[in-house]
Order: sequence, then C-alpha cells, then structure tokens
Amino acid sequence: MRQWIWLVLLALAAAAAARWWYTVEMPRRAHEREAAAEAAAIQAERADALYRWRDDAGTLHVSDEPPKDHRYERIRKTPKDGIEVDGTR
Repeated sequence: MRQWIWLVLLALAAAAAARWWYTVEMPRRAHEREAAAEAAAIQAERADALYRWRDDAGTLHVSDEPPKDHRYERIRKTPKDGIEVDGTR
C-alpha cells in the first residue's frame, strides 16, 4: 500500500512539473527566441545599410552611421534582385 502512495505522489509531482514546463517555460523560451530573431534581423538590416544626407553647404555625404542632426535616407549596400524604376529621384 505504501508503494502505491509513493507512486501516486511521484506521478502528481511529474504532472505538476510537466504543467509548469508547458505553460510557463516553453512560452518564455519561445518569446526569447522571437526577440533574438528580431534583434538579429535589425542588426542584419543595419549592417546592409548606408546613410545618405546633405550637410548645410549642400555637400552629399554617404556613411555607415546615420547623422545625428540631419535628415538622411537609408540605402542598401546590396541591390535588390531585378530592376527598380523610380522616377521621383
């Protein structure tokens, strides 16, 4: 009889641990993976970007870092596939 009580208690403890794992730990890890993927995507986008702007004298500048006090345009280092036609520039 005593062995049955220990088996029931062990089964209840395993069920509680499994419930915690599937309701708390797995969603937390999924959220961490999504946040890491977003950060990696942002970092990859920034690594593929150049910044183009004009200073007060009208001189065109292109650099890896965006300027702090001027408006700028982000351009890609690697071109997109295909041909892009834009008549606004």
